[in-house]
Amino acid sequence: MWGTWFGGSGAQKRKDAPKKAILDLRQQLDMLQKREKHLENQMAEQEKIAKMNVSTNKTAARTALKRKKAHEHSLEQTSAQISMLENQIYSIESANINQETLLAMKNASKAMKDIHGNLTIDKVDDIMEGLGEQRALAEEIGNAIANGPQAGEPIDESELEDEISRLEQENLDEKMTNTGMTVPQLPTGLNGERKSTTLPPASSRNILGPLLPRERGFFRHDANSNVTTVSGRAPTKPMHEEEDEEEELRKLQAEMAM
Repeated sequence: MWGTWFGGSGAQKRKDAPKKAILDLRQQLDMLQKREKHLENQMAEQEKIAKMNVSTNKTAARTALKRKKAHEHSLEQTSAQISMLENQIYSIESANINQETLLAMKNASKAMKDIHGNLTIDKVDDIMEGLGEQRALAEEIGNAIANGPQAGEPIDESELEDEISRLEQENLDEKMTNTGMTVPQLPTGLNGERKSTTLPPASSRNILGPLLPRERGFFRHDANSNVTTVSGRAPTKPMHEEEDEEEELRKLQAEMAM
């Protein structure tokens, strides 16, 4: 009753109508195919009878041929009916497939409309623009965090050089104090920083040789860096040799201070 009021039963009948028609046509086609086979058997039997009586009983042979012709005419009609039913079944099946295809496409179109809803190209552009802005903002935030202010003030490289020169001078003073000698001050630059003193490259190795033949370990000269350093305490020597060496050392210190 509810299906009749709201059209449910009628819609179902319209949907089942092609299937029922195809079923009826197939049943009729099956019956005609059986009749076609029966007529072919009858025609073969009448021809056989005609061949048997063609020499002895021409009347019986003629009658058999007439029956064969009647069966042949019925067979032609049956074959035409079979062909017509097959075409009709094919047409109904094609129409039913087209209807089902269109119905599926209609449902797909409705589903797409429901999915999209009120979505438009302008709204899509706005969404994509918003996503681009958010990505740019995230990148800016990451760069700001990575390149944020560093702790403390920037270090002046010239101050570091001054500290290194001061430490070198203190180290040299301490070594010379341990040996009981005065240490020449390192020359200063324009900004007041101390500079490391290096011996002239020419004949630098021969300066200390004649002066301290037995105390080569007291002064050490690095040929690669061309720097002469003082290490260890000199061994005990006679007084006149120490005085000569001190005189020569003062000359050497004067040359280094220039």
